[in-house]
This record gives sequence, C-alpha cells and structure tokens, in this order.
Amino acid sequence: MSRLLAGPTHAALSPAQQAYLERVIRVDQAGELGADLIYAGQYLALSHNKKLKPVLKHMWDQEVHHRSTFNSLQGEHRVRPSIFTPFWKVGAFGMGFATGFMNKEAAMACTEAVETVIGKHYNTQLRVLTNNFADVKEFAADKCSDSKEIEHLKETIRVFRDQELEHLDTAIQHDSKNARPYWLLTETIKGVCKTAVYLAERI
Repeated sequence: MSRLLAGPTHAALSPAQQAYLERVIRVDQAGELGADLIYAGQYLALSHNKKLKPVLKHMWDQEVHHRSTFNSLQGEHRVRPSIFTPFWKVGAFGMGFATGFMNKEAAMACTEAVETVIGKHYNTQLRVLTNNFADVKEFAADKCSDSKEIEHLKETIRVFRDQELEHLDTAIQHDSKNARPYWLLTETIKGVCKTAVYLAERI
C-alpha cells in the first residue's frame, strides 16, 4: 500500500505516480516557504506604509498557512526537503526586502511576477493529478478513481492557487505596473522563480 495513498480503499500507486506526488509535496513546500519569506521581507521594508501594511499582512498570513500545510504533508509522508532549502530562505527574504526597500511599486511587481509563476505551476500540477491519477483501482467498487487523499491534495492546490492569483490581482491594483524598470524586474524574478521550481522538484 502506498504511503501517499494510505488506507484500504485503493491499490498502491505506480512508482511514477509515487515519485510525482513526492515531487509535488517537495516543490510546493519549498515554494510556500519562499513565498512566506518574500512577504516577510516586504513587510519589514514597507511597515512604515500604513495603507499597504495591512494588505501585505493579509497576503503574508495566507502564505504562512500554505507553508504550514505543506510542512505537515512533508512530515506526514516523509518527503525529503530540497537540499537548496537554506538558499531558498536567504534568497526569498532578500528578494522581498530588496524590492520593498526600493519602493512599493517594485514590491508589488515582485509579487506579480512570483504569483504569475506559482499560479501556472499549480495549474500544471492540477492537470497532471487530474489526468494521471484516476487509474488507481478501488478495492470495494472494482473500478478506478482518485483516492480521497488525492482529491484532498487537488482541492488544497486549487484553494492555494486561487489565493495566489488573488495576490497577483492585489499587486496589480497596487501599482505593480508602475515599477521601473517593470519588464526587467518582473522577467528577472520570473526567471529566478522558474529556476527555483525546477531545482526544488528534482534536488
């Protein structure tokens, strides 16, 4: 019986399915750790901005919850963390603080870039979980379907994705497009995030 599909209702995952689920938990835990620390850095740098401070705190609180959820999944299923975790901590906090120190527009451009990448990343995971995990046999019904655990993981990712996209909308509403140089800043941060996702999935 698969550790990630615990319980008597379904057959074990294939090795490929098991490996993918472990990648999902590892990379999402690393990503939410990074998001938590980006907002921590921004909050520190922009805590003097009374209008933006509660907006940042709301988004940060959601990221803390995301991180806690994937921390629990990582421990429950004994998924090893990315070996780059110390770098994610330093780099994420530094990115958040540096863009916040520049100005609020740069901080919001950072948020826009990060949440754009994370939203697409979560959508990709949902597609794979939907298309490649409905072939696990139910013992009682003698048919194939997602287990309750896979459904729960998919629903968790859906909720977190929607919240990340709300953060993206919030960033735009708070003048992310006015950051200078907008294109260079956002594309650089997107590139950093995509590289981090690639590495965290694999190493």
